[in-house]
Amino acid sequence: MLTDLHVHLRRDDLDRTAADHFTAENAERYVTTARERGVGYLGVSEHVYRFRQGLSIWDHPFWRENAQDDLEAYCAFVRDETELRLGIEADFVPGREDRTANLLDEHDFDYVLGSIHFLGDRAVDIRGEWDIWSGRADPDAVWRRYFETLGEAARSGLFDVLSHPDLVKVWGGGAPRPGGDLRRFYDLAMDGIAESDVAIEVSTAGLRKPVREIYPAPAFLAMCLEAGRPVALSSDAHVAGDLAYGYDRAAELLQSHGVERIATFDRRSRALEPLG
Repeated sequence: MLTDLHVHLRRDDLDRTAADHFTAENAERYVTTARERGVGYLGVSEHVYRFRQGLSIWDHPFWRENAQDDLEAYCAFVRDETELRLGIEADFVPGREDRTANLLDEHDFDYVLGSIHFLGDRAVDIRGEWDIWSGRADPDAVWRRYFETLGEAARSGLFDVLSHPDLVKVWGGGAPRPGGDLRRFYDLAMDGIAESDVAIEVSTAGLRKPVREIYPAPAFLAMCLEAGRPVALSSDAHVAGDLAYGYDRAAELLQSHGVERIATFDRRSRALEPLG
Protein backbone atom coordinates (compact mmCIF):
# COMPACT_ATOMS: atom_id res chain seq x y z
CA MET A 1 0.00 0.00 0.00
CA LEU A 2 0.91 3.63 -0.52
CA THR A 3 -0.50 6.32 1.74
CA ASP A 4 -0.81 10.08 1.79
CA LEU A 5 -1.93 11.36 5.18
CA HIS A 6 -0.55 14.88 5.00
CA VAL A 7 -2.79 16.55 2.43
CA HIS A 8 -4.40 19.99 2.32
CA LEU A 9 -7.50 20.82 0.32
CA ARG A 10 -7.00 24.42 1.42
CA ARG A 11 -4.28 26.40 -0.34
CA ASP A 12 -2.16 28.95 1.50
CA ASP A 13 -4.20 31.80 0.05
CA LEU A 14 -5.96 34.19 2.40
CA ASP A 15 -7.97 35.65 -0.47
CA ARG A 16 -9.84 32.38 -0.99
CA THR A 17 -12.41 30.99 1.43
CA ALA A 18 -13.16 27.54 2.76
CA ALA A 19 -16.13 27.45 0.40
CA ASP A 20 -13.69 27.64 -2.52
CA HIS A 21 -11.79 24.54 -1.40
CA PHE A 22 -14.04 22.37 0.75
CA THR A 23 -16.16 21.17 -2.15
CA ALA A 24 -17.06 17.72 -3.38
CA GLU A 25 -15.47 18.55 -6.74
CA ASN A 26 -12.13 19.53 -5.18
CA ALA A 27 -12.09 16.46 -2.94
CA GLU A 28 -12.84 14.24 -5.92
CA ARG A 29 -9.84 15.68 -7.77
CA TYR A 30 -7.65 14.46 -4.93
CA VAL A 31 -9.33 11.06 -4.79
CA THR A 32 -8.98 10.57 -8.54
CA THR A 33 -5.30 11.57 -8.51
CA ALA A 34 -4.65 9.23 -5.59
CA ARG A 35 -6.16 6.31 -7.47
CA GLU A 36 -4.12 7.11 -10.57
CA ARG A 37 -0.93 7.14 -8.49
CA GLY A 38 -1.62 3.99 -6.49
CA VAL A 39 -2.38 5.65 -3.16
CA GLY A 40 -4.70 3.36 -1.25
CA TYR A 41 -5.06 5.42 1.93
CA LEU A 42 -5.77 9.12 1.53
CA GLY A 43 -6.47 11.60 4.29
CA VAL A 44 -6.84 15.34 4.62
CA SER A 45 -5.17 17.25 7.47
CA GLU A 46 -5.74 20.99 7.44
CA HIS A 47 -3.68 23.30 9.65
CA VAL A 48 -5.26 23.90 13.05
CA TYR A 49 -4.41 27.57 12.77
CA ARG A 50 -6.74 27.90 9.78
CA PHE A 51 -9.70 27.44 12.15
CA ARG A 52 -11.17 29.99 14.53
CA GLN A 53 -11.26 27.31 17.24
CA GLY A 54 -7.46 27.08 17.00
CA LEU A 55 -7.21 30.45 18.73
CA SER A 56 -8.23 28.67 21.93
CA ILE A 57 -4.73 27.15 21.81
CA TRP A 58 -2.66 30.16 20.79
CA ASP A 59 -3.58 33.71 19.87
CA HIS A 60 -0.47 34.47 17.83
CA PRO A 61 -0.92 37.25 15.22
CA PHE A 62 -0.15 34.83 12.37
CA TRP A 63 -2.76 32.41 13.68
CA ARG A 64 -5.26 35.25 14.13
CA GLU A 65 -4.75 36.33 10.52
CA ASN A 66 -5.24 32.79 9.22
CA ALA A 67 -8.12 31.68 11.49
CA GLN A 68 -10.88 32.06 8.91
CA ASP A 69 -12.57 28.64 8.87
CA ASP A 70 -14.88 26.67 11.16
CA LEU A 71 -13.51 23.38 12.48
CA GLU A 72 -16.94 21.79 12.93
CA ALA A 73 -17.86 22.52 9.31
CA TYR A 74 -14.54 21.06 8.10
CA CYS A 75 -15.02 17.83 10.04
CA ALA A 76 -18.61 17.46 8.85
CA PHE A 77 -17.60 18.07 5.24
CA VAL A 78 -14.82 15.47 5.25
CA ARG A 79 -16.92 12.84 7.05
CA ASP A 80 -20.19 13.37 5.21
CA GLU A 81 -19.24 14.47 1.72
CA THR A 82 -15.91 12.83 0.85
CA GLU A 83 -14.06 9.52 0.82
CA LEU A 84 -11.12 11.06 2.66
CA ARG A 85 -9.86 10.11 6.09
CA LEU A 86 -10.21 12.92 8.62
CA GLY A 87 -7.00 14.33 10.05
CA ILE A 88 -5.64 17.61 11.30
CA GLU A 89 -2.17 19.14 11.42
CA ALA A 90 -1.77 20.60 14.89
CA ASP A 91 1.21 22.70 15.91
CA PHE A 92 2.94 21.78 19.14
CA VAL A 93 2.87 24.89 21.32
CA PRO A 94 4.82 24.31 24.55
CA GLY A 95 2.78 25.18 27.61
CA ARG A 96 -0.50 24.78 25.71
CA GLU A 97 -0.69 20.99 25.86
CA ASP A 98 -3.95 20.92 27.85
CA ARG A 99 -5.63 23.37 25.49
CA THR A 100 -4.46 21.36 22.49
CA ALA A 101 -5.69 18.10 24.00
CA ASN A 102 -9.09 19.61 24.78
CA LEU A 103 -9.58 20.76 21.20
CA LEU A 104 -8.41 17.48 19.68
CA ASP A 105 -10.50 15.34 22.02
CA GLU A 106 -13.66 17.14 20.98
CA HIS A 107 -13.45 15.65 17.46
CA ASP A 108 -13.27 12.14 16.02
CA PHE A 109 -10.14 12.54 13.93
CA ASP A 110 -8.63 9.48 12.34
CA TYR A 111 -5.20 10.87 13.09
CA VAL A 112 -3.42 13.99 14.31
CA LEU A 113 -0.21 15.24 12.74
CA GLY A 114 2.10 17.10 15.09
CA SER A 115 4.21 19.85 13.59
CA ILE A 116 6.65 22.49 14.78
CA HIS A 117 6.44 25.63 12.67
CA PHE A 118 7.23 28.12 15.43
CA LEU A 119 9.89 28.42 18.09
CA GLY A 120 8.51 30.94 20.52
CA ASP A 121 6.79 33.51 18.33
CA ARG A 122 9.21 33.07 15.40
CA ALA A 123 8.60 30.79 12.40
CA VAL A 124 11.14 28.35 11.01
CA ASP A 125 9.50 27.99 7.58
CA ILE A 126 7.71 31.30 6.88
CA ARG A 127 9.44 34.24 5.25
CA GLY A 128 8.50 37.76 6.22
CA GLU A 129 7.56 39.29 9.53
CA TRP A 130 7.85 36.16 11.66
CA ASP A 131 10.90 34.58 10.02
CA ILE A 132 13.30 33.33 12.69
CA TRP A 133 16.18 33.86 10.24
CA SER A 134 15.37 37.52 9.51
CA GLY A 135 17.73 38.67 12.25
CA ARG A 136 21.07 37.24 13.27
CA ALA A 137 19.85 33.96 14.69
CA ASP A 138 22.56 31.50 15.71
CA PRO A 139 21.94 28.34 13.65
CA ASP A 140 23.25 26.06 16.38
CA ALA A 141 20.86 27.63 18.91
CA VAL A 142 17.88 27.42 16.53
CA TRP A 143 18.53 23.81 15.60
CA ARG A 144 19.11 22.86 19.23
CA ARG A 145 15.84 24.41 20.31
CA TYR A 146 13.97 22.91 17.38
CA PHE A 147 14.98 19.32 18.15
CA GLU A 148 14.53 19.76 21.90
CA THR A 149 10.98 20.93 21.15
CA LEU A 150 10.45 18.02 18.77
CA GLY A 151 11.29 15.63 21.59
CA GLU A 152 8.79 17.42 23.83
CA ALA A 153 6.14 17.11 21.11
CA ALA A 154 6.70 13.36 20.88
CA ARG A 155 6.62 12.95 24.65
CA SER A 156 3.39 14.96 24.96
CA GLY A 157 1.28 12.09 23.58
CA LEU A 158 -0.86 14.56 21.64
CA PHE A 159 0.06 13.34 18.19
CA ASP A 160 -0.14 10.18 16.10
CA VAL A 161 2.55 11.33 13.65
CA LEU A 162 5.46 13.78 13.84
CA SER A 163 5.29 15.66 10.55
CA HIS A 164 8.29 16.80 8.47
CA PRO A 165 10.39 16.16 11.59
CA ASP A 166 13.47 18.10 10.49
CA LEU A 167 11.56 21.03 8.96
CA VAL A 168 14.19 23.41 10.34
CA LYS A 169 16.33 22.56 7.29
CA VAL A 170 13.62 23.76 4.85
CA TRP A 171 15.54 26.73 3.39
CA GLY A 172 18.64 24.72 2.52
CA GLY A 173 21.42 27.17 1.69
CA GLY A 174 18.96 30.05 1.98
CA ALA A 175 19.30 30.13 5.78
CA PRO A 176 22.21 29.64 8.18
CA ARG A 177 22.92 25.99 8.84
CA PRO A 178 25.10 24.37 11.49
CA GLY A 179 28.27 22.68 10.43
CA GLY A 180 29.53 19.25 11.35
CA ASP A 181 27.61 16.07 12.16
CA LEU A 182 23.93 17.00 12.51
CA ARG A 183 23.23 13.89 14.58
CA ARG A 184 24.20 15.91 17.65
CA PHE A 185 20.91 17.80 17.13
CA TYR A 186 18.84 14.74 16.28
CA ASP A 187 20.01 13.21 19.55
CA LEU A 188 18.23 15.97 21.44
CA ALA A 189 14.86 14.67 20.23
CA MET A 190 15.52 10.98 20.56
CA ASP A 191 14.66 10.37 24.23
CA GLY A 192 11.20 11.84 23.68
CA ILE A 193 10.72 9.96 20.43
CA ALA A 194 11.93 6.65 21.87
CA GLU A 195 9.64 6.98 24.91
CA SER A 196 6.60 7.78 22.76
CA ASP A 197 4.23 5.80 20.56
CA VAL A 198 4.38 8.32 17.74
CA ALA A 199 4.97 7.50 14.07
CA ILE A 200 7.60 9.41 12.08
CA GLU A 201 6.52 11.01 8.85
CA VAL A 202 8.64 10.43 5.78
CA SER A 203 7.60 13.42 3.72
CA THR A 204 8.51 14.21 0.15
CA ALA A 205 7.51 17.85 0.64
CA GLY A 206 11.15 18.83 1.11
CA LEU A 207 11.84 17.82 -2.48
CA ARG A 208 9.62 20.74 -3.53
CA LYS A 209 11.25 23.17 -1.10
CA PRO A 210 14.61 24.98 -1.34
CA VAL A 211 16.34 22.22 0.64
CA ARG A 212 15.49 19.65 -2.08
CA GLU A 213 15.61 16.80 0.45
CA ILE A 214 13.12 14.35 1.90
CA TYR A 215 12.16 14.85 5.54
CA PRO A 216 13.74 13.43 7.66
CA ALA A 217 17.40 13.13 6.72
CA PRO A 218 18.52 9.50 6.34
CA ALA A 219 20.62 9.61 9.52
CA PHE A 220 17.68 10.93 11.54
CA LEU A 221 15.33 8.36 10.02
CA ALA A 222 17.78 5.59 10.94
CA MET A 223 17.83 6.77 14.56
CA CYS A 224 14.02 6.80 14.73
CA LEU A 225 13.77 3.31 13.23
CA GLU A 226 16.38 2.02 15.66
CA ALA A 227 14.16 3.41 18.45
CA GLY A 228 11.30 1.28 17.12
CA ARG A 229 9.18 4.04 15.66
CA PRO A 230 6.90 3.23 12.69
CA VAL A 231 6.77 5.33 9.53
CA ALA A 232 3.93 7.32 7.97
CA LEU A 233 4.37 8.21 4.29
CA SER A 234 3.05 11.57 3.01
CA SER A 235 3.59 14.34 0.47
CA ASP A 236 2.18 17.45 2.22
CA ALA A 237 0.27 18.22 -0.97
CA HIS A 238 -1.55 21.56 -1.20
CA VAL A 239 -2.86 20.82 -4.69
CA ALA A 240 -4.02 17.51 -6.13
CA GLY A 241 -1.08 17.37 -8.53
CA ASP A 242 1.37 17.12 -5.63
CA LEU A 243 -0.15 13.92 -4.24
CA ALA A 244 2.46 11.16 -3.93
CA TYR A 245 5.09 13.55 -5.26
CA GLY A 246 8.53 11.95 -5.37
CA TYR A 247 7.31 8.63 -3.98
CA ASP A 248 9.82 6.70 -6.06
CA ARG A 249 12.60 8.37 -4.08
CA ALA A 250 10.73 7.89 -0.80
CA ALA A 251 10.24 4.18 -1.51
CA GLU A 252 13.94 3.84 -2.32
CA LEU A 253 14.85 5.54 0.98
CA LEU A 254 12.49 3.36 3.01
CA GLN A 255 13.62 0.14 1.35
CA SER A 256 17.26 1.06 1.95
CA HIS A 257 16.42 1.23 5.67
CA GLY A 258 14.54 -2.06 5.65
CA VAL A 259 11.08 -0.51 6.12
CA GLU A 260 8.43 -2.96 4.98
CA ARG A 261 5.27 -1.55 6.60
CA ILE A 262 3.79 1.93 6.89
CA ALA A 263 1.15 3.37 9.20
CA THR A 264 -2.54 3.93 8.60
CA PHE A 265 -5.06 5.19 11.15
CA ASP A 266 -8.73 4.83 12.01
CA ARG A 267 -10.15 6.94 14.86
CA ARG A 268 -6.67 7.38 16.37
CA SER A 269 -5.94 3.64 16.18
CA ARG A 270 -2.82 2.73 14.19
CA ALA A 271 -2.32 -0.23 11.87
CA LEU A 272 0.73 -1.14 9.83
CA GLU A 273 0.25 -2.10 6.18
CA PRO A 274 2.76 -3.56 3.73
CA LEU A 275 4.61 -0.90 1.76
CA GLY A 276 4.09 -1.37 -1.93
